[in-house]
Formats: sequence, C-alpha cells, structure tokens
Amino acid sequence: MLRAILSFFGGLVSFAITALFVGALAVAGVFWYYGQDLPSHEQLANYAPPSISRIYSGEGRLIDEFALERRLFTPIDDIPEEVRDAFIAAEDRNFYVHTGFDARAIAVAAYEAVASRGENVRGASTITQQVMKNFLLSGDRTGERKIKELILASRVEGTLTKDQILELYLNEIFLGQNSYGVTAAAQTYFNKTLDELDLQEAAFLAALPQAPSSYHPVRNHDRVVARRNYVLGEMLRNGFISQAEHDAARASPLLTVQSGDIAAARSSMPPRDYFTDEVRRQLSSSFGEDEFFAGGLSIRATIDPEMQVHAAHALQRALEQYDRGLGRLRTTGETIAPDLLDSEDAWRNALAGMELARDVTLGNRWYPAVVLEVSAEEARLGIEAVADDYHAPHVVERADISWARGSLSDNLDVGDVVYVRRVTSDSDGSHVRWSLRQIPEVQGGFMAMDVNTGRVIAMQGGFSYQASVFNRATQAQRQPGSAYKPFIYAAALDSGFTPATIIVDAPIELETPQGIWRPTNATNQFYGPTPVRRGIELSRNLMTVRLAQEIGMDVVGGYAERFGVYDRAQQFLAASLGSQETTLFRMVAAYAMFANGGERVEPTLVDRVQDRWGETVYRHDQRNCVDCEERALPEGRSPWIASRRARVMDAVTAYQLTSMMEGVVQRGTAARTVNLPVPAAGKTGTTNEARDVWFVGYTSNIVAGCYIGYDQPRPLGRGAGGGTMCGPVFNEFMLEAIKKYGGGRFRVPEGGYFLKIDRNSGARLADDATGPNVISEFFREGVEPIFGLAAVIDGGFSLGSDLPVFAPGESYEALQRDDEGRGTAPSGPASLGSVSTGGLY
Repeated sequence: MLRAILSFFGGLVSFAITALFVGALAVAGVFWYYGQDLPSHEQLANYAPPSISRIYSGEGRLIDEFALERRLFTPIDDIPEEVRDAFIAAEDRNFYVHTGFDARAIAVAAYEAVASRGENVRGASTITQQVMKNFLLSGDRTGERKIKELILASRVEGTLTKDQILELYLNEIFLGQNSYGVTAAAQTYFNKTLDELDLQEAAFLAALPQAPSSYHPVRNHDRVVARRNYVLGEMLRNGFISQAEHDAARASPLLTVQSGDIAAARSSMPPRDYFTDEVRRQLSSSFGEDEFFAGGLSIRATIDPEMQVHAAHALQRALEQYDRGLGRLRTTGETIAPDLLDSEDAWRNALAGMELARDVTLGNRWYPAVVLEVSAEEARLGIEAVADDYHAPHVVERADISWARGSLSDNLDVGDVVYVRRVTSDSDGSHVRWSLRQIPEVQGGFMAMDVNTGRVIAMQGGFSYQASVFNRATQAQRQPGSAYKPFIYAAALDSGFTPATIIVDAPIELETPQGIWRPTNATNQFYGPTPVRRGIELSRNLMTVRLAQEIGMDVVGGYAERFGVYDRAQQFLAASLGSQETTLFRMVAAYAMFANGGERVEPTLVDRVQDRWGETVYRHDQRNCVDCEERALPEGRSPWIASRRARVMDAVTAYQLTSMMEGVVQRGTAARTVNLPVPAAGKTGTTNEARDVWFVGYTSNIVAGCYIGYDQPRPLGRGAGGGTMCGPVFNEFMLEAIKKYGGGRFRVPEGGYFLKIDRNSGARLADDATGPNVISEFFREGVEPIFGLAAVIDGGFSLGSDLPVFAPGESYEALQRDDEGRGTAPSGPASLGSVSTGGLY
C-alpha cells in the first residue's frame, strides 16, 4: 500500500516536473519566437526626441517657438528629484529595483482581472516597459505586443542605466494639450520651469499619464484632482514626502493656465509676425523641415524688437492713410447672426471663434467688434476682450468716419464685424472714444538692415501677419521701377562717366518689331544737356536709357546680378527702367553695398543656430578678431576685426553714387518727404500708372526700403509715387533708428579728389565758389574730367510711361515748345504699356 502511494506521488511529482519543464520550454519558445527581428534597443542610447525649436531676439528674449510636438528635452540631472519621485510613485514604485518588469505587479493585476471577471483590469507596465512601447513598439493592446515589450524591457536594462531610462520616459511621455515631456507640460499647464513647480503641481503632472486626453484640468477637474491626490498619497506611502507636505499639497487648489488662473507662456511672447515666420521659411530650407520643427534648435535672430514695432507702425500708417484717402468704409466681411446678439456670451463666443487680425497696435491695440445697433449718426458695438458697460455703452459717431462717404447706417448693418481702437488723450493716455478701423486692401513691405553685417533688424511683410501671412518683403516679385536706376549709373561711373558728365535729355526713338518706341520722362518734358548727377536726382528716364544703351545692357545686367538684384538679368533696354521683377529683400541688400563702400554683404535674419546640445551649427559673422586673445591691449587701441568680404564695386564709384543719391534726398524726388538729422541717400521708384511705388535709402550704418502696391497690381491713382508714399515710411522709421544706432558722414575713400561744380550745368567752378548751385563733386584720381562736353547718344527707348506706337518710317508731330525751350510730348492713342512696363520716377 505504502509502495503504491509513494509510486503515485512519485508519478505526480514527475508529471509536475515534466509539465514545468515543458511549460518552461514553451515559454522560452514563445519568447524566442517573438524575440526575433525586434527593433534594436541599443539605438535608445543615442535617441534624440523631437523637441521645440525656439527663436530668441538679440537680447536673448524668447520671441517664438516652432514644433510638431511640444517638447523641451531636459537631461535627467536637471529634472528636480520631486518631479522624478512623483512619476515613480504614480507609475512604477519599484522602478529602481526590478529588472525591466515587475512580476509581482503582473501577477496581482492578473489575479484581480480574473477575480473580478474582467471588470477590474489595471495595467502593470513598468516605466521601462512604457519606454519600450513608446519608442520601439506600437500602442496595440495585444498579447503579442506585451510579450515583445517584456523582452525588450529585459534587454534594455542591460544596456542603459535606470536614470537614462527615466530620462527617456520623462522627456517622451505625452501629457495632454500637445505637450510631450515634463518640461513642456510644466510650461503648458503652469507656465513654469521644472524647478519652479510646487509639490502639488508635480503630482498633477504625474497624474496625467494614466489618461492624458481625459484629465483636462477644467472639464474633468474633480477627476484629475482625485488622481493628483492619489499620487500625493503614493509619494507619502513610499517615503518621498512628509505627512505635513502631503496634507498641504492635497489642500491646495488646482490653478492652471487652462482655468485662466495663470497667464499662458505664449502671452509673454509677441504675436508671431513676418520676421519669425521668415526665419522658419529660410531655416526649413537650409536645415530641412524635420530638423527645424523637431531638432530642438536654439536660434538667435537679428531682430531688434523695438525697431520691429517702429517698422510695422510706419508701414501701417502709410497704408492706412492711403486707404482712408479712397473714402470707402469696409467691414471685416464677417457677420454674426442676429439671434446671437441678444446674448453677450453668444456674440463673444462667436467673435472668439473668428480668424481675425488681433496683432495690430497702430495707435492703440485693435479689437474685433460686432455692431449691435446702428443709426445714421451712431453705432453701438460689442467689443472683444472689453467688458460691456450699458451705463456707458461703446459707441462710434458719424464724425469718426468723416473720411468716408455716407453715414454709419449706409456703411454698417447690425451683426457686421469690424475693428475698433481706443482714441486716447495725448496728455495722460485716458480713454476719449472708440474709432472704427479697417485692414487696407493696398499692401506693401518694409525691411531694414545693418549695412556692414547684413543683420536684418526689422521686417514687415504687410499690414498684418494674422490678416495675411504672405511676406511681401521677401516673397512678392515686383517691378522696382526707377529704384533700379542706381545700377545703371554705377555701371556708367565704372565705364568712365563722372557725376559731371553731360548727357542730352532729348527725344529719342528705337525701331523694334512692334513698331517705333519713343520714350518720355515722367513729366512728358525734355530738358536738354544735363549732368549725370541731375539725371539720378530727378530720375530722368531718357538719360538713363541713353546711358544703358551706351554702356550695354549686358554690362548693366552683370552689375545687377553681381549685387544680387537678379539671378539672371534681362538684356532689353526696358529693363534699365526697372521692368524686371525682384524682391524688396534683394533690393535692400544691394543698396547696403552702396552704403558700405562696395563690399559684399549677405543679408541674414539669424546670427547663430545651436543644436539641442548647445553646439553651434551656423554662425553668420565669419569675421576674425585678430588680437582678441591678447590680455592687455595698448591704451587707446581697440581689437582688430579682420574681414574677408569680397569687393563688388570700386570704393570711389560707391562714394560717387552715394553722393548723387544724397542729392535725391536733398533736392530730388524724395526731398519733400525724407528729412533726417544725419546724411542720408536713397532712390525713389514708381512704375507705370503707379502700380508699384518704392523708396530704398540708407545712412552710414542702416539701409531700409519700402514698397507699396496692390497684391494684384493695379494703379494706385493720381499723385501716388515712391517719394510721396514710401518716403514718409522710410523717414519715420529712420528717425527712430538714428536715435538708437546713430549715423554720420559717409566715409570718403582713398583714390579721389573734390572739385567745385555747377550742379545744373556741370561746369567747373573756382575752389572758393559758393551758392545754391555749387557742389563739391568727387572725381577718381588719374582721370582728368572733361567739362562742358555733351555726350550725345543716339537711339534708345523707354517704357517709363504709356508709349505711342508708330509704324516703321512713319513720322510724328513736331514737339510743342514752351517758353523755356522744353518739349512736351503729344499723347497717342496706341500704347505698349501692357506689353512691358518700367519706371517713371
């Protein structure tokens, strides 16, 4: 009997051992099978998660961020211990003990699931397993994925340290609100850095991984507070915090950005504008979009925030002034249904949901508003972000739109959405009244940069970035008109002409396949023998065409390409008057080379780019400081900065051209609108029918340019011109720039000498001559100027205005002479203006 019993139990033990062996083999087989072709866990050692790229101003102020996933990578040593403890307590209290997975936790979770018949299913994944799932596997909830997760978790524990695994987890995990990683989440929910977080805030972040999309601090307030308190309890139970700390944190209210109790991080940054968006566009092209949006780049921009505001306001003021001169009041084009206007919450929510321009601060901040009531003389408004006051309702009166045709009720309907701004007292800034505003249909661009370094300090690509993101400073291809003429004159000066050379300003013709083209000046008058200087000061088309024909358009085009105005310049004569399109960005950069004495300068919006590890991957300034490492320089001696910039223009030519363009500002086409306290030079540009108007100018250290025109080019109307519309923009901005950056005389280069010249006739004057017509002209050494010689150049044509067309060989009426002997061109019925257009003045 005993033998039988022993035999039975022996067989049972044998069976059990065999079963365990077979089971172990089966488990080993399963793990071996699923362990094949798994992702390499070793790549995690070099993993760099997608991170936010941030743009800083020159002063180090954060001004914009770009990211596909909002993540700021933070090394584990920089993550406060309190934050680490909160996540370990909430997600994996045995993290520093287990070898990748927690067998006990898995067993307990399995038992509870069976005992509750599937009603109580909870996760048992360790932090290591979650890292494997997030980095190397999919999020599928399958047994196969779980097995692979366990295998990889065991493997990675032998490759990475616990802190390295935790670093990956805390920087990768999704925590809701498009925030990835604890650093970005701290900013999103509390607008704090990690080391500024309170205990209850750290516990809130640790509560989120369980259900990041559901635990919204406002919509699911009670649920997320309960989870936060659970995390605090786990921290207490595991000895991470004291009872007093636990109780104080548990009693703290949940105050977040989402609840409106804390200002959002974005509120401390200026609204996204044309400048930072252009940085995005250029760096995405240079580094690739993946690296820009996910590389965690630190970008030091060249922008001067103070000057950017002045640039925006100067351009906006000119655009608004022109727009109001048309006398047409417009709304935003948006409306709110009448049934929503009886409820303040309803119309406010409707306004908040509209994509409107909220980045305009001209005069004061512009607000979207809805018309609640309107009569001929008064309109009552509901204004976004401004509390309604029925004791003193927000109204505008008919006198506010005295510039527009019709009454208020003629122009507005109830429900129309408009823009308004405060009119305030000049003495104390107190509120006076509300004023209707509108986004102009006419647009334009403005840009300013340092003439020596190429650093762009301000860029405005339109009236409002939020109204139109198209950057007209860099993307709009427009005809520069007469703003292109300095390149013809530069080529002429290098070809032997001088500022005193006489060119005949008289009628000319050119036979073309389309017929005979005959140019005129903008005034439709001819002025006879005229010095080169006066030709550019008064923007004479005929003189410019004669010069271009004499020099050769191939030479002129070569200059334009060398200065970067065009990649490939057109060779026909109409291009000499600026008929070929280019961008404001290129024109301003080219004028900078006139200002700095003829040295190449590359415009840049970025000083430096660093990668996520702080290594510099781009630096614009390639100059070398030869003796900066010397500990003690002799008294009175400054460090020597060596530059290897290429010369694109003779220094004497650059100074002669600058001197002539000073005349444009002092007595030429910009004399009425540009008036600065330091020497300034520049050139106006106005194309046919004033479809584009320009002014590009500079002082000794800052160059700036403006263009104005409709996006779909059409005439700006009578009186529009580069001097009258863009000149004031340049002048307003430069008055502020001079206060900050100064300015002085343009540097006179070696290799030349001064002579007194009559600026109207080009005649040589005595060295002691004085008077309004006397000018000290700069001549190149080794070149003996010839005075009084009229360089008559036959032929040529201009597209400076609508041109009469004649059949080859057909004569045209004789010029009508005025008392001063100047000619007036008769107008003709046919025109080549629609074929190719160029500059007027």
